[in-house]
Amino acid sequence: MKELKDYVCTIPDFPEKGIMFRDITTVIQDADGLELAVDTMSDLVKDLDFDVIAGAEARGFVFGAAMAYKLHKPLILIRKKGKLPRETVSIEYELEYGTAELEMHSDSFKKGDRVLLVDDLIATGGTTKAMVDLVEKLGGKVVGADYLIELGGLKGRDVVSCPVFSAIKYEGK
Repeated sequence: MKELKDYVCTIPDFPEKGIMFRDITTVIQDADGLELAVDTMSDLVKDLDFDVIAGAEARGFVFGAAMAYKLHKPLILIRKKGKLPRETVSIEYELEYGTAELEMHSDSFKKGDRVLLVDDLIATGGTTKAMVDLVEKLGGKVVGADYLIELGGLKGRDVVSCPVFSAIKYEGK
């Protein structure tokens, strides 16, 4: 039986020399890989008390939707600016080269709801920190962030204020 890490394709020197790109499309295009990823990520948070799952655009939608179905939880979407049709709340955050903005519908969850963030990968933690801030801006409490992959060498978990769960951890960048 394959391990979850066996489904991830590593591409050296992409998008630039020295980077080891972890491609998760090879996980989700294989039925066994996808099932193992969703089961593993769900098992990591089985003892966590949360009301809703928030999936980050775009790959967080894949894992978030599957987990929401499996765990019978609502799924809310955190999207890039300008993609949601109703009233939204947004937050701008710093990237390595510039800024980005995330938003969610202002009625995504009830004030005080406990939120689990789901995405494919945590690297430096900047996007996760922005998602935590966005949820808190709406009166929610982030009780955890669940990832398929963590790039431990970039220390993303050190900049966020919630527990971080990762199905696969690479120590490098």
